[in-house]
Amino acid sequence: MVKNHRAINRSDCFHNKGEQYPCHPSNNPYMIVFGIVQLVLAQIPDFDQLWWLSIVAAVMSFSYSSIGLGLSIGKVAEGNFHGTLTGVAVGTITGAQKVWQTFQALGDIAFAYSYSMILIEIQDTIKSPPAENKTMKKATLMGVSVTTLFYTLSGCFGYAAFGNSAPGNLLTGFGFYNPFWLVDLANACVVVHLVGAYQVFSQPLFAFIEEWSSHKWPRSQFIHKNYNVNIPGVGLFEANLFRLVWRTCFVISTTLISMLLPFFNDVVGILGAVGFWPLTVYFPVEMYIAQRKIPRYSSKWILLQTLSVVCFIVSLAAAIGSIEGIIQDLKSYKPFHTAY
Repeated sequence: MVKNHRAINRSDCFHNKGEQYPCHPSNNPYMIVFGIVQLVLAQIPDFDQLWWLSIVAAVMSFSYSSIGLGLSIGKVAEGNFHGTLTGVAVGTITGAQKVWQTFQALGDIAFAYSYSMILIEIQDTIKSPPAENKTMKKATLMGVSVTTLFYTLSGCFGYAAFGNSAPGNLLTGFGFYNPFWLVDLANACVVVHLVGAYQVFSQPLFAFIEEWSSHKWPRSQFIHKNYNVNIPGVGLFEANLFRLVWRTCFVISTTLISMLLPFFNDVVGILGAVGFWPLTVYFPVEMYIAQRKIPRYSSKWILLQTLSVVCFIVSLAAAIGSIEGIIQDLKSYKPFHTAY
């Protein structure tokens, strides 16, 4: 999100002052603003269950994906074709670096498909009838198919447009290009999308900690007592001191960590590797086997277990590659410093 906000600033800077001007804004102000916005949204109970949140996310995702893909195709159509079928050639980087970067890329891809951890939260935003699970089954099939198509096209055309210098976040690479307002619009869509996505991922954790605390300390006034606060233009808001303190500390902590460790692709790779196999593959496969009572060592059981093992190896390789990437980044790391 911060990279996209910074990309808007750089795009406008290049447009106003020329491509040769050293437009190097810091990430920190944008991270602080993002943190402040999340501080406010985090206090809204069940924010992740608002029915219109999924619609906004889908529109934003489709918009920035389409713009990024369109700009990449346009750049290639102009004759700016870069890259090779085998990726970055050994020589430009070492063989070991190519292996590590390939593993890290697997983690980035895995992260894009690690939606299972928020599947129930997404389902809670859907109106019924028809039954939510039936709607989700159709939506999941359609969503995975469409995103796979977009990711494949964006990856291929993005690499063709930028070659070995392709940025980790495709939309941040179009700062020099016109129409600059279209680049700004795409990056703004990413910002809006991720503002809501932060809450979709965080709210289940908030709810879990708060429910656990209420059972752990059932007589604590700090945890259980609510206060009605009249907010002008909004009305009565039910505030809770524990929720205020806990959620505020969480948002501040994640904001500070993001400012200290701005390794976007490496961190995404690790998160993808950690969450992909257990939550997206292993548990769903085991639950499916148990539900359908699939006999052990039957052809279907062997096929499902093979899928699980292959995905585990992919996750393990992605984790190793991403950790290696962070180790390399730390060699030139400066706290609260934005690298260009």
